[in-house]
Amino acid sequence: MAAELHVELVAADRNVWSGEATLVVARTTSGDIGVMPGHQPLLGVLESGPVTIRTSEGNTVIAAVHGGFISFADNKLSLLAEIAELADEIDVQRAERALERAKAEADAAAERRADVRLRAVTG
Repeated sequence: MAAELHVELVAADRNVWSGEATLVVARTTSGDIGVMPGHQPLLGVLESGPVTIRTSEGNTVIAAVHGGFISFADNKLSLLAEIAELADEIDVQRAERALERAKAEADAAAERRADVRLRAVTG
């Protein structure tokens, strides 16, 4: 069994993160899933939520992902997201303001997006 898998996290507008990892955890419509090297092939639908990537160097990369697909085969994992942001790219104050605004306007979709962004930053 291989010790690592190649990961591509791609949003509609850019390549967000690419590299080698030992574990990726993402939220799908069937629940949270962890993918490690040698995992069975899979194809699933991503739900909004944080994606955690444990890199081969032992670092952790967290991204806020909003919808898309996950695919794994031959130790290659593709996360194709509608929207994705790395945690270190997220402006916390802006996300907090967006969450408050969404709550005030009773906009459930905007509230969910802002909440996912804040969860990605806080780990």
